[in-house]
Amino acid sequence: MTRIRDIVQKALATGYLTVEAENQLRQLLTTRYGLEDFNAFMTLQEAAMTGEVKQESRERCGIK
Repeated sequence: MTRIRDIVQKALATGYLTVEAENQLRQLLTTRYGLEDFNAFMTLQEAAMTGEVKQESRERCGIK
């Protein structure tokens, strides 16, 4: 089973969050998860806000 922190780690390593990964995150965030996954998700949120990670979904609709 994929964990939130696995998806986050890949996005941080590549600097890119795919639409597929976003959808996986949405699904995983509806289930029970631990503090480590929560902290990883918050790290991803910050990285997206600062531009360290680009989001495919935002590129598709022209949002920077």
